[in-house]
Amino acid sequence: MYRRFLNNNDYLGIITPEALAQLTRGNDDRFIQAEEAAEMSVVEYLSENYEVEKELAKGKYIADYDRRITYPVGVHIYFEGQIHEVIRSVSGYRKPATTAYWEECTDTGIDAKQVAGYSQFDTYYPGDRVNYNGVVYTCLAENGYKFDDIRIPMVCGWLETATEPWQPIEYPLWAVVEHKGAFYTLMSFDGFDNNIDPFTSDCWGAIADYDPEYNEYELSEHEYVVYDGWVFYPETDVNADIPLIGRNLSPHDPRNYNLKKHMVRLALYELTKLIAPNNVSVVRLRDYEDSMKWLGDAAKLRLNPQIPRKLDETEKPVADWQLATFQTDYDPYRNPWLV
Repeated sequence: MYRRFLNNNDYLGIITPEALAQLTRGNDDRFIQAEEAAEMSVVEYLSENYEVEKELAKGKYIADYDRRITYPVGVHIYFEGQIHEVIRSVSGYRKPATTAYWEECTDTGIDAKQVAGYSQFDTYYPGDRVNYNGVVYTCLAENGYKFDDIRIPMVCGWLETATEPWQPIEYPLWAVVEHKGAFYTLMSFDGFDNNIDPFTSDCWGAIADYDPEYNEYELSEHEYVVYDGWVFYPETDVNADIPLIGRNLSPHDPRNYNLKKHMVRLALYELTKLIAPNNVSVVRLRDYEDSMKWLGDAAKLRLNPQIPRKLDETEKPVADWQLATFQTDYDPYRNPWLV
């Protein structure tokens, strides 16, 4: 699946929303088609001398805000259609767990540096290994983004509470019982009669199922929920943090300005060709030609595109075959001309 470097708002600096809608005709797949062609041109011209793939990745891997995900400081997300940097950690909600999903790997021969890092956007199966905070964990049960069941190693937030079938006996306050397939907790002794079952008595309260959309669970030993037939209460804050600009988010776009500017121009040219290949406007044609000239000049090092140069094994910028005119090193392993 193609990951977009651009977003729809990027185009609005040089085209009106109405004109852009006419070009796409409501079909967002046209953005992808046009941007793939634009990106191909950019990579073709710049990949030899510049770390253009890494610069493109800065935009391609900006994800939409998701309440399931915990975002560390420094990452970028789309929130309300705009790109923001996380300036304080934003926690996702935590679901109760009825099974163990991870265990610390006991194989002392494994080098943690050689194990792939854990990602909340990946999907894991039993036997998979991940490196999380320098510790290697082994997956015990399926979990991950595609399963809509994100389980960060050794992070839960809920504790299971003891339950028992209801009987007509004395119970302490906040006792949890099961009666006819439902769970109840004793909330009050006012008018309590231990012979009246929980369904009938006003002293007992029914325990609701866990709801990930509910975001006001209290940090209390009596904040009970039912999940997969078990009763839990939170031991830490299990709610998702609310994103707020100025508190945990700050507007910031990490993408290279030059790449964004010229990819918009090239993509608009491609979009115009899809609609009217023989009637491309003078403005679009001129922008396209200017951007292609910019790519050509950047490829020949005639200008600085503000993209890091690729380095060779000596940590120096790679040799530019088009511009080199004389040789200063006669080591055949370092001299590109002595092959």
